[in-house]
Amino acid sequence: MASLPITIQIISLLGAFLVMFFIGRLIVRGKLREEYAIIWIICTLILIVFSIWRRGMEQVALALGVFYPPALAFLAAIFAILVFLLHISVVVSRMQNQIKTLSQEIALLKQELETRQPAVKPNHDRLAESTSVSD
Repeated sequence: MASLPITIQIISLLGAFLVMFFIGRLIVRGKLREEYAIIWIICTLILIVFSIWRRGMEQVALALGVFYPPALAFLAAIFAILVFLLHISVVVSRMQNQIKTLSQEIALLKQELETRQPAVKPNHDRLAESTSVSD
């Protein structure tokens, strides 16, 4: 496999640092939680390592017995996506349970509040009663 030209290496480093910058901005603005940012930062650091270490992908592939190094990159990406999707599914399931519990608690509190307070007539009904009495 031919060595990567230096321009591709520089472009990949700039791209990785640009991604890292945007991750930092999203964290500061509160649009990305830290627990998810860690995953993105780790992926970006891996990109930086392989951008600097030119023969790294080949050596890792040979160590794992993979014949075609880009196939290893795709395999790792697919595995990472599956793990991330599983994590997101767990988070969504937990949030759905919390939403259901909160909705039930709100309904119970609303019912308790309605039973404790006597029925209060709206202001327009009181105004109608006071005008009919004076007639």
